[in-house]
Amino acid sequence: MGTLLLEVFPLVRTATSDPHVTMAPHRTVRHTVRPDQICLLTFDRPGSAANILDQRTLAELNEELDFIERQPQLRGVVLTSAKRSIFIAGADLNILGEEVPNVAARKLIEFGQSVMNRLAALAVPTVAAIHGAAVGGGCEVCLACDYRIASIDRATKIGLPETQLGLLPAWGGSTRLPRLIGLPKALEVILSGKTLAPKLALKSGLVDELAPAEYLLQQAVKMISRGKPHRPNRWLWNNGLVAAVLAARLRPQLMKRTRGNYPAVLKALDVVTLGISTSIPRSLELEREGVLELLQTEACHNLVRVFFLTERARKRTAGGTMPEAEPKPIARAAVLGAGVMGAGIAQWLSARQLPVILRDVNTEQVAKGLSSIAKVYQEGVKRHIFTPTEARAGLDRISPAPMEVPLRRVDLVIEAAVENLEVKKQIFQRLDELAGDDTILATNTSALPISELAAGTRRPERVVGLHFFNPVHRMQLVEIVVGRQTAPEVLQRALRFVQQIGKLPVIVKDSPGFLVNRILMPYLLEAGRLFAVGASVVELDEAILDFGMPMGPMRLLDEVGLDVALHVAQTLAASFSDRMTVPESLVKMTQAGLLGRKSGRGFYVHSKSKEAMPNPQTASFVRDRRAANWPRLELQERMLLLMINEAARCLEEGIVSDAEDVDFAMIMGTGFAPFRGGPLRYADALGATKLVGAMEHLVDSGAPDFKPCALLRNLAAKQGTFYHNK
Repeated sequence: MGTLLLEVFPLVRTATSDPHVTMAPHRTVRHTVRPDQICLLTFDRPGSAANILDQRTLAELNEELDFIERQPQLRGVVLTSAKRSIFIAGADLNILGEEVPNVAARKLIEFGQSVMNRLAALAVPTVAAIHGAAVGGGCEVCLACDYRIASIDRATKIGLPETQLGLLPAWGGSTRLPRLIGLPKALEVILSGKTLAPKLALKSGLVDELAPAEYLLQQAVKMISRGKPHRPNRWLWNNGLVAAVLAARLRPQLMKRTRGNYPAVLKALDVVTLGISTSIPRSLELEREGVLELLQTEACHNLVRVFFLTERARKRTAGGTMPEAEPKPIARAAVLGAGVMGAGIAQWLSARQLPVILRDVNTEQVAKGLSSIAKVYQEGVKRHIFTPTEARAGLDRISPAPMEVPLRRVDLVIEAAVENLEVKKQIFQRLDELAGDDTILATNTSALPISELAAGTRRPERVVGLHFFNPVHRMQLVEIVVGRQTAPEVLQRALRFVQQIGKLPVIVKDSPGFLVNRILMPYLLEAGRLFAVGASVVELDEAILDFGMPMGPMRLLDEVGLDVALHVAQTLAASFSDRMTVPESLVKMTQAGLLGRKSGRGFYVHSKSKEAMPNPQTASFVRDRRAANWPRLELQERMLLLMINEAARCLEEGIVSDAEDVDFAMIMGTGFAPFRGGPLRYADALGATKLVGAMEHLVDSGAPDFKPCALLRNLAAKQGTFYHNK
C-alpha cells in the first residue's frame, strides 16, 4: 500500500503526546516539526521505488492533517518525497479495477476529494517541493497546496495523464487546474494527458518556481514566509461564455481525432468546462460523476490493462523467475550499420549514458548516421527532452568507426546492416572473431532467422535478436528473439539491457517474422489485395482509422517504405505460402520507384508543405473494380480478421508464452487500438464463435487465406476465450 511519511530532517521533534507522532516501524507515517515550526511531510512508500496514493495513504494523510490543524504554532507545511525520482506517481490503479463495486469506487473518490479539500483549506501556507514524477493523483496533491516548486532535474515531470487511462482527474484536478492557470491552458493539459517538463510547467503556471534538486527544500521553506498567495483573478478566461465557446470548438476537433473511441476525453471536456463557472463543491461533484461513469466503460478497462502490461514488461524476468545472480549490466556497446535503424539505436543508447561505437563501411556512411543522430538530439532539445549540455554529452559518447576496430572490451554488439541473410552471416562470422568471450552478439533483423546467423559462429549460445522498431526514439517495444541455442543467461542479460535503456521487452521464439511483423503482414497484404480489386486508398485507411488505429495500412506502407515491406512480405510468404501471397501491385509499384515517403510518392503523394494526398498514379495498378463500393465495415473486417487469426496462430505455436504478450506487442509495436486491448482481447470481446463464422463464410466465398486456425476453432467449439475470464 502507498505510504505517507511525515519526516523531520535532522531537527528536533515537537514535544507532544499526540499518538500520531510515532517512529514505530509498523507505521507508514511519522512526523516531526522543524525548530522554525515548519512541518515537513515526506512521502516514502516502504519497499518501493515509487509513491502511490491508495486508501491507506489517504487515510494516513488525513490523520496527519488532524495533527497539523491542532498545532497553532505551525508556520507552514512542506510536502516532499524521499524517493530518488518520484514525488507521487498517482493513484494505485488496482483500487480502480473493473471488479471494484461502484459504491466502493464512489467512497474512495469522495474520500480523496475530502482529503485534498482539507489540505487546500489549511490555515498555514503549504508548498509542494516536487522532485521526480508528480502525475495524476500526485499532481492533484500539488494542486491542493498553495505553492509548487519543482526541481530542474530531467526526472521531474508534472501532469494529469488520466485521459490516457480512460479516466479524468477526479481528486480535484479538473477543478483546481483551470482556476490556477486558466481554462484554455488547463484543457490543453487535461485533454492531452501529457506530462510537462519543469520549464514547461513553470511557463504554464503549473509551478511557481524551479530550483536545483539539492536546494529544493531550502527554497520551499523560504516560500512559506510569503504567507497565503494572492492569485490573479482569471475571470477573463474562466467564465461560462468562454467555456461554452471552447467546448463548442474543441468537441468536433476531439471527435475527429478520437473518432469517438475515447470517451474520457469528451467527458473531461464536459466536466472542466461546466465546472469552471460553478462552485468548487459542484465542480467536484461533476468530477465524481464523470469518473464513475468512465469506470464502467470497456475503453477504461482496456487502457488500465495496458498500463499494467507496461509495468509487467518493465519488471519481468526470463522464464518468470528471478535469476540466482543479477546479470552483469551492459556498460559498453557497438552498433554495426549507421543507417536509419543503426543510427537510431546508437542515439538511444548514447542518451542512456552508454558509450557506443558506431561502425559502417566508410566515412561517408558513418557521417550520415552521425548527422541523423544530431537531428534527433536537436529535436529533443527543442521539445525539452534534453538540455543542450545533455545533447552534446550524448553525441560525445558515440565513437565513429569507418573501419574495423577491436570489440573485445564491448559488452554488446548490435548488428543493424542490410536485411540480407548472406551478408549478415558474413558479419556474424567476423564479429565472432573480433568480440570478447563474454560479448553478446545481437541482430536487429525484423524477419531473418536468428538461429541461422548463430550457426555460423563458434559460440551460437551468445547470439540473440534485439528487434527495435522505427523510429527508435519514439517506439518503446523491443522484441527479444531467442534462437535455438541462445543461452538462458544471455537471454536474461539481454532482457535486463532492454529494461536498462528504458525500452519495453517482449520475449519471442525465433520464427519467420517473429511476432509483430508476423501478425501485421497478413493485414497489410489483405489491404494490398483489396486495393488491387478497387478499394480506394482513402477508404482502406479510413476504415482502420475508424477502428481506432493511429494510421491506416496504406499510409503505414508508405511510411515504412514499400521496398522494405515487400522484402518482409516475400520472406514471410516463402515460409507461409499456404496463406500469405504478395500482391502483384506491391511488386510493380516498388519496381516503378513508388516507395512511399522516402521517394515522395507511393500510395500517397508526400510533400513537406502540404498534407499527403492520394497518388493518382496508383490507378494503373488496380486489377479490377469489384471492391470499389464495399462498405468500410466490410473492408475493416477483412483486414482485422486476418490479423486476429495470425495472432491466435502465434499463440498456438508458442511464439510467445501468453495472450498478454501478443496484445502488448501489437499495441506497443504497431499502435493497435489500445482502448480495444489488443487483437486477442478484442477477439474475446467479439467471441470466437462469431469470428470463426465470419472467417468460414469468407473461405466458402473463395478466400482460403481466412481459414481459422485450430486454436480459434477449439475456442469456438468450447465457448472459450483467450483470457479465461481474466
